Amino acid sequence: MGKLNLDQKLIDSSRSAAARIADQVQEFIDAHTTVSTERAVLRLFGVDGEDQDKVPMPNVVVDQIHDEGKLGRGISYYLGNAMIETGMSPQEIAEDIAAGNLNILELKEHPLEEVKKVIFDLAKERMKIVDASRDKRKEYIDRIGQGEQPWLYVIVATGNIYEDIVQAKSAALEGADIVAVIRTTGQSLLDFVPYHAPTGGFGGTYATQENFRLMREALDEVGEREGGKYVRICNYCSGLCMPEIAAMGAMERLDVMLNDALYGILFRDINMQRTLVDQYFSRVINGYAGIIINTGEDNYLTTADAFEEAHTVLASQYMNEQFALKAGLPEEQMGLGHCFEMDPEITNGFVYELAQAQMARQIFPDAPLKYMPPTKFMTGNIIRGHIQDALFNVVSIITKQGLQLLGMWTEAVHTPHLHDRYLGIENAEYIFNNMKDLGDEIEFKPGGMMEQRAHEVMDKADDLLVQIEKDGIFKTIEEGKFGDVKRARDGGKGLEGVAKKTEGYFNPFITLMLGREDA
Repeated sequence: MGKLNLDQKLIDSSRSAAARIADQVQEFIDAHTTVSTERAVLRLFGVDGEDQDKVPMPNVVVDQIHDEGKLGRGISYYLGNAMIETGMSPQEIAEDIAAGNLNILELKEHPLEEVKKVIFDLAKERMKIVDASRDKRKEYIDRIGQGEQPWLYVIVATGNIYEDIVQAKSAALEGADIVAVIRTTGQSLLDFVPYHAPTGGFGGTYATQENFRLMREALDEVGEREGGKYVRICNYCSGLCMPEIAAMGAMERLDVMLNDALYGILFRDINMQRTLVDQYFSRVINGYAGIIINTGEDNYLTTADAFEEAHTVLASQYMNEQFALKAGLPEEQMGLGHCFEMDPEITNGFVYELAQAQMARQIFPDAPLKYMPPTKFMTGNIIRGHIQDALFNVVSIITKQGLQLLGMWTEAVHTPHLHDRYLGIENAEYIFNNMKDLGDEIEFKPGGMMEQRAHEVMDKADDLLVQIEKDGIFKTIEEGKFGDVKRARDGGKGLEGVAKKTEGYFNPFITLMLGREDA
């Protein structure tokens, strides 16, 4: 699809700068852990449930260690040591701690290699659960098939998983390829994951392992119907519990997860040190589980001007690509984000949007790019809104986007109803069918407006990446170069949950999932 004459040397320069930025950040990541990373380890080991005060068991265990300033050694050593000393399973150990009968730090310590053997043997067994989920997805797709890209991606957001299921099944039967269960307002700021299936969400539904299981079961049932197809589930492993939710999704066969290196920092004021460490383990899990990540570059253009700041989207895509590669996540699972978000009053705005979408497609040829619809300039004029969505759909099919979050003509009025979703799907299907091969039939004018726009965005993105490499990612965020949002390195939520690793730290799941002893 080499239709825009893009400067390959400039692309290589930007990608190399992003790789060096990722190397810098990885040095910090490798030296630190967090409470949520260690809780994710416990969840993968099968620790589940809650204590009498409704505190999740992974929090109970990790808090006992963190409160004593010992988290830097990692939960894996203490858990394995306790298994050797007590003969109990991880779940039994957690329940004993919750009952006040065990202090995991006071047990006799066994040699590191002895502990590692116990822990790695258990981790290999527990990873079979993730293996089974990944294999089951492949079996479904091989047997009943899947939709063609761009995949039609719709949302449900009732706050009640049982009502979400009704809407999700309806959307799937209407043609949706991906159903995203929007997360309840504020959950990203909770430093724990609720248990069971809470139904009191506001503006979305609680992301819990039980809710994941219920939605997976429902959409599998739809997919099995005559003429059905495999329908993917999307949820959010962002926020203070990034790796935990990734672990839950891996075990319950979610397929797509919102997972961005910078989103939580910029738009939820979560501490940057915490987020950068957590995103790494969450991506290791997602990569191993075959889950496609969605990155959040589109959000920058809801707070900054979409024409002037387009290069920040491209720069972030380059960085998200490199962070993902560090975590073993292949390009085929990188749903790098961008959007159709320019002011409709801009002359030739559609031309610029088409140029940028084509540019992204050529720079990241194997990534299932996540393309976001117009939201910022949607109004109560639903007729114009439907036209804006149609133009967005045209760009998507011409440039072969991967994950197409459908625009809703009532975007600025209310959370979409079933019939709004139906019209959004109908709009996209009509355009995708009538313009199916248009992208292969057209060429772009050499040296024309679109090519010039792409070069302008690429030049600015390269300059920004060079500056980030020089200044470092922390200073760059502090200066507000993404989304016009400034955050302090030591500010935001969750910094108290970061710990510097000490001698003997290990995380068996990172080692096994990446297949590298040095991990």
